[in-house]
Amino acid sequence: MKKLVFTIALGLSGPVWAQHQHHQGMTMPVKATAVGQPAGDTTKPADHTMHTNMAMNGSMANMPMMNYGLTMDTTMGMTHSLSRNLSMNRNGSGTSWHPDNTPMYAYMTHGNRWSYMLHYAVYLRYTAQNVNNPDGRGRARQFGAPNWVMGMAQRKVGKRGLFQVRAMLSLDPLTVGNGGYPLLFQTGETYKGQPLIDKQHPHDLVSELSVSYAHAFSKDIDLYGYVGYPGEPAVGPPAFMHRISAFGNPEAPLSHHWQDATHILFGVTTVGFRYKWAKLEGSAFKGREPDENRFNFDEPRFDSYSYRVSVNPSPSLALQFSQGFLHSPEEAHPDEDVTRTTASVLHSKGLGPDSYVTSAFVWGMNSHHGTREAGYLAESSLQLNRVAFYGRYENVTKSAEELGLSSSEDAKFPSSDPFRLNPLLTINSLTLGMNYRILEYAKTDLVLGAQITGNVPDRLLQPLYGNRPVSGQIYLRLSPSLMNMNRMKGMGKMHHSY
Repeated sequence: MKKLVFTIALGLSGPVWAQHQHHQGMTMPVKATAVGQPAGDTTKPADHTMHTNMAMNGSMANMPMMNYGLTMDTTMGMTHSLSRNLSMNRNGSGTSWHPDNTPMYAYMTHGNRWSYMLHYAVYLRYTAQNVNNPDGRGRARQFGAPNWVMGMAQRKVGKRGLFQVRAMLSLDPLTVGNGGYPLLFQTGETYKGQPLIDKQHPHDLVSELSVSYAHAFSKDIDLYGYVGYPGEPAVGPPAFMHRISAFGNPEAPLSHHWQDATHILFGVTTVGFRYKWAKLEGSAFKGREPDENRFNFDEPRFDSYSYRVSVNPSPSLALQFSQGFLHSPEEAHPDEDVTRTTASVLHSKGLGPDSYVTSAFVWGMNSHHGTREAGYLAESSLQLNRVAFYGRYENVTKSAEELGLSSSEDAKFPSSDPFRLNPLLTINSLTLGMNYRILEYAKTDLVLGAQITGNVPDRLLQPLYGNRPVSGQIYLRLSPSLMNMNRMKGMGKMHHSY
């Protein structure tokens, strides 16, 4: 662990590392695969070899790998976290999968036995919520810096084993405060014993400490185990901060607690089985979300369970369906158990040098006491060299109780009790943004961005929030740069596939 911490600290200096993150890059599936064959299916021999004009010192040395169907031979260097025979580009948060074409933004280096990787994102930003309604609920402004950093160390064990240690940290409690950052219509978790409403809770200082071991029975079959304290069980898609389609947006989705809020739980065990491009997982974990003390380690329990089925039918697609049975997840409702069901489709495609498009469609539903609340989002990011355009649309149903509303306490409502008759309220939200890389130095990007969000709340919410509340923000983002072929020199054999 001391060696991992030292490596993470060294990675922050930048120049000595290579690059990756589930936020922008290229493909590195395991070995070359046959034309039309799904990535990870190595039952057929490769059809192609690298052409002479694709040599590392040739004119394509600065081209992102994903744009030319190049894959890395993972007999050397880092592989997927849970398979010696899959691309590390497929890594999601916890044990989830991305498409193999997912771009990468991270620093990476190799020792004699260990490989190391570092991801991070820091957003220095000013946000203003509900700016067009002076008396509107949730109106707030904040200078803050949402952030996270993840480091991992991996080594092969014998001819078939793979061991990995991973740590994720966040200084959110200090840089946005224990009460979180303002976000209109957001709900979930508590502060000072009260539910957080119109605010996104900060993440814990230690958001993941995990170990995993995978055994390859063949190139097509893996069996693995994962233990996290804290960690992420097999529920939902990759968490929003690790989805490249959400990389430009500093804000959590409004449907976070319907889809991927289980990414920080204090006590997680997962067992998974992969056959070719399909995977089945099961987890036991603590259902309760982290408490208000963001600097401690909560008591571990294993009172909840989940399963997830993941399929990557092509290098561009990752699909999953999952269901979690959560015991008492919310501090504000300790007697309430929740069944969370999710489904998602992730897509990633290279468009040319330093250009790509990534998208995600995510649906989630919480069921409890006969009530079903659902939310879905569609988000996409188009990277064109230095410029990125991105968007997120959400439709989420939240209860009046979730939003802390009681008609008897507000004289604006003409009806005596509208929320008793209409307990479920629908919110539509659309965010559009763009950013521009103003500086790239020592394999690190400084990006300037801005975005605007328009909401269409349920008619019963409009007397409180306004008819069309608008929010916006500007930010600077610091993160690793996009990995390209020039940075990959000396990291293994290169193959041409597809």
